[in-house]
Amino acid sequence: MPSRQNGTGAHCSEPSNTSYPPGIHVPSLTFFGDDQRQEIDWTTQEKHFSFLAKSGVHGIVLAGTNGEAITLTRSEKAELVRSARKVATHHGKSTLPITLGTSGTSTRDVIDDCIVAGEAGADFVLVLVPSFFHFAMSKDAICCFFEEVAAASPLPVLIYNFPGVAAGLNIDSTMLDRLAKHENIVGVKLTCGGIAKVTRLSAACPTTQFCAIAGQSDWLVPALSVGGTGCITGVANLYPRACVKVYDLYMAGDLAAAQKLQYTLAVSELGFGDGGINGTKWVVGELLGYSEKSRACRRPYPKFEDRGKRQWIHEQVRALEADEAKLQKAG
Repeated sequence: MPSRQNGTGAHCSEPSNTSYPPGIHVPSLTFFGDDQRQEIDWTTQEKHFSFLAKSGVHGIVLAGTNGEAITLTRSEKAELVRSARKVATHHGKSTLPITLGTSGTSTRDVIDDCIVAGEAGADFVLVLVPSFFHFAMSKDAICCFFEEVAAASPLPVLIYNFPGVAAGLNIDSTMLDRLAKHENIVGVKLTCGGIAKVTRLSAACPTTQFCAIAGQSDWLVPALSVGGTGCITGVANLYPRACVKVYDLYMAGDLAAAQKLQYTLAVSELGFGDGGINGTKWVVGELLGYSEKSRACRRPYPKFEDRGKRQWIHEQVRALEADEAKLQKAG
């Protein structure tokens, strides 16, 4: 089992005061009403926050891809932070780490979001590469963007590398090596499956200083094995305890048990990944008993109405159902 503080740190900055918490972070879904305006359904939202806060996850991510960040206003993001903190505090988890997505199309707007995130009570910000002018975004331009945001942000920055939603823009290892030197950039979420990046970062930086965190749970154990510190996974919206259990087993040195549960976790992850955000919201709402009126994404994202697809995702994700129920019963 790899050390959580591997690497020489020869290529990194001096340690910052705050490192990104290791473990399982859940990118919470955002639930909307079915009226014309599709305002946030706070009743369902707080019910979901309660479910997550009681589950043992190591952190909550708001306004990420699963949270439909692109559709949210700045004031809605701030209110999501305040609501999540209120619910977590109610369950005795007042210090549960909250990360807010502050991605945008201009450096100015992203910085303003970071400031609001701090004022609302978030602990970290998750920042995606701006991609509207993707044709002009050179490697240097991308690095300069993150460095400027980090210098102005009151909260530590977690880089979000997701080429699939950023017009193919990818933060490679050379860029990460440069960005790891910034004292207010604490890590990277890799929704690119780049396990080689995890390996190279772990060799260069102590993970308490700059960490690599998987963007999907189907490679959680492989990521941990080369120095990753956890994952941000949509599966935890439905099966948080099972995700945490894989992490705990690995960290306890029970690699065989961790790998066995990882196999099942990967089956469920496929359902969430291929089902899309609308499929994820539908199946989470279906299996957790949330109102049918709150399961749709904000338009123009289409509804998940195909019966065949509903049946497929329902069967696919339930691979973890028995494990989750057993863990919940055990407390």
